[in-house]
Amino acid sequence: MKIVLTDFARPRLFPKEPRKNTIQDITPEQFEAHLNSVPPERVLDGYAPFCKLYVYRNWTSTRCLTVPITDENRHLLRSDYDARNKDELPVLARWFEGVEPPVAAYLIVILYDRAQMAKEGTPVDADWGVVGCMYTATPDETPMAPITMMRNALGVAEGGSGVPLDRAAYQRSVAFWRVHANWRG
Repeated sequence: MKIVLTDFARPRLFPKEPRKNTIQDITPEQFEAHLNSVPPERVLDGYAPFCKLYVYRNWTSTRCLTVPITDENRHLLRSDYDARNKDELPVLARWFEGVEPPVAAYLIVILYDRAQMAKEGTPVDADWGVVGCMYTATPDETPMAPITMMRNALGVAEGGSGVPLDRAAYQRSVAFWRVHANWRG
């Protein structure tokens, strides 16, 4: 089985100008080599049949991406309209600035199978393509952000996957993201 880092994920996980809230200490090539040579500790089903989550112990100094919102840090929350890449429409996003989360215990790699990658217009020469990664304190999936669920339901033309909105999963996502936010550094 072969895993590749997609053109969608590469600039988000390994930007040209390094940021503190992305994967640290390794190159994209080293990341891909690790995924292809070290078996994950766990494999979780993703939100659709074409999606799997590979759970690895963090072998880098990458920090947790999600931080609980507290009375002490609420004043550090920021928001703006943001797009994940130049082809997508900006959506309202919220994040912390000025926080220093702990080093993540796990990297949870989000994989789409070859057929889904082709459907989305980004074919890969592999069995799986990396579309994202969660940096977490536990080996459990962080709920997909509500806006990502909506974008997926809008379809491939709007940067989604074409998976219909699951109302119960959306409500669980809202419950989580109401009291958590990502950070930027």
